[in-house]
Amino acid sequence: ENYVVPTSEIIAVEETELNKKHLHVGKWQKMAKLHAFTVYYVKKARNHRWRCSDVMFWCVDEHLCDQWIQALKALLEKQKSRPKQLLVYINPYGGRRQGKRIYEQKVAPLFSLASISTDVVITERANHAKDNLFEVNINKYDGVVCVGGDGMFSEVMHGLIGRMQKDSGIDQNNPKAPLVQCNIRIGILPAGSTDCICYSTVGICDPVTSALHIIVGDCQPLDVSSVHHNNTFLKYSVSLLGYGFYGDILKDSEKKRWMGPMRYDYSGFKTFLSHHYYEGTISFQPAKHAVGSPRDKDSCRTGCYICKKSEQRLAEQHKECGLKHEEDEEWKVIKGKFLAINAANMRCACPRSPKGLSPAAHLADGSADLIVVRKCSRFGFLRYLVRHKNQDDQFDFSFVDVYRVKSFQFTSKLSEDNESNVMDIGKKRFGHFCRDDPACCCHIANSTWNCDGETVDSSAIEVKVHCQLMKLFARGIEENCTDEAASSHSSIEQSL
Repeated sequence: ENYVVPTSEIIAVEETELNKKHLHVGKWQKMAKLHAFTVYYVKKARNHRWRCSDVMFWCVDEHLCDQWIQALKALLEKQKSRPKQLLVYINPYGGRRQGKRIYEQKVAPLFSLASISTDVVITERANHAKDNLFEVNINKYDGVVCVGGDGMFSEVMHGLIGRMQKDSGIDQNNPKAPLVQCNIRIGILPAGSTDCICYSTVGICDPVTSALHIIVGDCQPLDVSSVHHNNTFLKYSVSLLGYGFYGDILKDSEKKRWMGPMRYDYSGFKTFLSHHYYEGTISFQPAKHAVGSPRDKDSCRTGCYICKKSEQRLAEQHKECGLKHEEDEEWKVIKGKFLAINAANMRCACPRSPKGLSPAAHLADGSADLIVVRKCSRFGFLRYLVRHKNQDDQFDFSFVDVYRVKSFQFTSKLSEDNESNVMDIGKKRFGHFCRDDPACCCHIANSTWNCDGETVDSSAIEVKVHCQLMKLFARGIEENCTDEAASSHSSIEQSL
């Protein structure tokens, strides 16, 4: 049975010692010594899952067998995007505390098979990986791999981007600084309670699949948003920045970590019932370079043409603008009362919400989708939330607006009031919420920005999208990933 495998998806080729269990009865027993080799390759299955499969070839002619082995190895040597040396960070406490076991049992043998050498660091505290990335000789590695959830990825990303800026003499605290791209790819081996980034860039949260994407040297550029407050750098974001509803869920769930993943459901229900709304001002710059819109049906897929075209148009704009400052470009302003303000750099999909917060958001087009949910009834908000799980257009509500932006700023109403008498605007910024009962309007409370699942306490922030600032060992979501498993055996023995 024929099964075609592209060279780019061959994992390794090894000479194989034939023993009696490999030999068939009959003519093979009467022959001289047989020579064989095994080809290990990527087998694609349902739901974007990849597996390592193998096929053995044999013949009587030793010279012919050697020729095949050398020819195949030469083809693999030409795959220049493949990593040879990796730096691996394992969070032993994250998610289900399975990171170390998953890596040692499922991933390390695959890296060894593919002749990838690794330096493994077991993290012992928060920010261990981030701090370590500022010290290591980063140039000796072809990639950095993190074993854990989104929090572990965020730590490695902050360390790597921060290191690149430090080495280039760029001040991260300057919100207008053009950041230097990271050419060292990051690999995510999911072993956490939330793996939104892995799901949105590979299509499945499965450590073996992710390991195989690393081995074959896949590369997926990724936009990164920088978050600042008063010329002070706060955080980088690659998936969700959420104020109001999603910020409140995170803030409440942090107090209930003992509940495990169930805490998100509990806090979500509690936050929905409280129905807080927040008053403030959003200013944003439309992403004029971006091809497409948040409400089109063009999903981001492997080799996405929208990301490529948007990148080209952005580069052309930068050339044309020359010395023209971005601040001079058009800003739009929205004032009002909001239940939620979300900025999605990617679809923000997960198994429970396969469409995500913004189904047509792109991984590498230099823009984010800014979703503004104005004050509405509890029932209206429920209808909006439910649409994240079905096929209806989730932006088709009078109280929901969505914009494709390259930067935005938010200031709460209370901070505007407090600053009206202050010369140096921005010194005192607080969150402010109102309940449906007007008597509650005098309460002061901080809503929180949810930045990729971590809290940012400053309600007033300045956000800028940096096009393709970093790269992942991934290829985006593939179209029509069919199930080959039923039609082909896992190990096929063939004669040359």
